Amino acid sequence: MSNPPDMVEAKSLSTTFTKITKNAISGTFGGIAICFIGHPFDTLKVRLQTQSVANPIYSGLRDCFMKTLRWEGIGGLYKGVGSPLAGQMFFRATMFTTYFQSNEFFKRNSDKSGRLSPSQYLTCGMFTGFVISFVEGPIDLFKSKMQTEIIKAKQGLPTNYRNVFHCANVITRKYGIRGIYQALPAVWLRNIPSNACYFTSYEMSLTYMIPKGGTVADIPTSGLFLAGGLGGFLYWFITYPTDVIKSTMQSDSSDVTKRQYQSIVHCVRTLYKEEGWKRFYRGFTPCLMRSIPANAAMLFVVQKVRIFLNI
Repeated sequence: MSNPPDMVEAKSLSTTFTKITKNAISGTFGGIAICFIGHPFDTLKVRLQTQSVANPIYSGLRDCFMKTLRWEGIGGLYKGVGSPLAGQMFFRATMFTTYFQSNEFFKRNSDKSGRLSPSQYLTCGMFTGFVISFVEGPIDLFKSKMQTEIIKAKQGLPTNYRNVFHCANVITRKYGIRGIYQALPAVWLRNIPSNACYFTSYEMSLTYMIPKGGTVADIPTSGLFLAGGLGGFLYWFITYPTDVIKSTMQSDSSDVTKRQYQSIVHCVRTLYKEEGWKRFYRGFTPCLMRSIPANAAMLFVVQKVRIFLNI
């Protein structure tokens, strides 16, 4: 005897909701992992990216690291961590839920292993990059504003925010939704191609390492770390200049009338006039140093939690 249509539909909705919940949980744990490992590198990256060319505070990566410790202690490396830590849990939950649910859209036509084609992973990554920009944009904005406060202080300029939560409150209250989504097109410019590259390289690495007749659960720990590290490295190696553009535009004034950069094209032209193509690779070294261990740890945690939750 077959089940009534409404009972079948209710069961399908229940299964979908369970998968969404489990994906969100795995993403949350991944967000915690990447935040604690990667934030110090990110602080150095943003400070090197956004400091003045005419009057630089730091001469390079080592100088930035040493001055940060001297002026602010170890806590300086975690400046603005409140926004990423709170935000990364929600952001990564959104990111992996969006990504894995978009995978489900294609899986109905996939092979028995449940693995997708490179073009399908590419499409899922692009869609994920577009969606998560609405979450990641504000998180990066508040973080960038806080990470560059020390540069203002050392140049004798007044600082605006006490901490990341005060920063979020001031910008939201004073500038509204346009303020918290400052430079959103630049966030898309980075996120759509970078996530396409990120997830495609990661997933194809997993496909290559799956034993014959096995599943992702059969891949050894070293393989999961390798796939995650490769995905993280390519994410930044291929699209790093777009991150410089994004960080620069987000670090600009929240007041539209006082902004130095009027558009992405204007920002690119202005940065190029400062140092040529070198300007688009400031902070590249700490970024790559962060990309491999942070993403390897995050994707390892996500995959292990998914296996534990039997997704």
